[in-house]
Amino acid sequence: MATYAIGDIQGCFRTLHRLLERIRYDPGKDRLWLVGDLVNRGPQSLEVLRWVRAQGDRVTSVLGNHDLHLLGQAFGTREPRRSDTLGAVLEAPDRQDLIEWLRGRPLLHREGSFVLVHAGLLPAWTLEEAQQLASEAEAALGGPKPRRLLETLAGAVPDWTDDLDPKDRCHVAIQALTRLRTTREGGRSIEDFSGPPEGAPEGCRPWFDLWDSQAANVTVVFGHWAALGLRIQPGFMALDTGCVWGGMLTAVRLEDSEIVQEPLADQV
Repeated sequence: MATYAIGDIQGCFRTLHRLLERIRYDPGKDRLWLVGDLVNRGPQSLEVLRWVRAQGDRVTSVLGNHDLHLLGQAFGTREPRRSDTLGAVLEAPDRQDLIEWLRGRPLLHREGSFVLVHAGLLPAWTLEEAQQLASEAEAALGGPKPRRLLETLAGAVPDWTDDLDPKDRCHVAIQALTRLRTTREGGRSIEDFSGPPEGAPEGCRPWFDLWDSQAANVTVVFGHWAALGLRIQPGFMALDTGCVWGGMLTAVRLEDSEIVQEPLADQV
């Protein structure tokens, strides 16, 4: 039995299946952890969603920013972008089932000494605070009025303080967990930077340089930052290796950190 963490799939269904063949994934024994961004920009978002949903408890997937973009379109709070490839999902006969399943996915998953998120954790948070904030946001997304929260996400992100109201707490939590790359020393995230760490604006550092994984005694597994690439170091595993951009889809076996990669096989 093994648990494999896999980087951003983004609709690259053929590449995913080739990677699963390469790691000899056995759904009767093995488990998959997916870092989010199941959909968009690749050609088969619908097939990815259907497959992951059908795996049930064998697969744990957290929400990524592209998954939230799909939810926003489904609930009428986001306009389509030219680069989107979400039409097949939004027009599918099982659209409603897939959307309901997707909005029930976690933003943070903790199990043993591993934590799974899409993007990152604010340095100001303890792990327990991050878990509580994720739980609050998950309840709002999965509750009876998700549109209200999805509308909020289109606005400016407030700075994190301990006394934010519930709506703003959820907004900051979702923004960090699904979009964070770099922060300033004071903890404010930089929204529009997606390049490599060495190109970050002056005074900005990768969030994982500032968040204390040693104190939390965990390894944080995340994706989202294609320009960062594969990076495995004490306390952190970064797994977005730019598959949809012509790179690799990466899997890491959590038990021993063995790395397996598959080049892009989809027509993007």
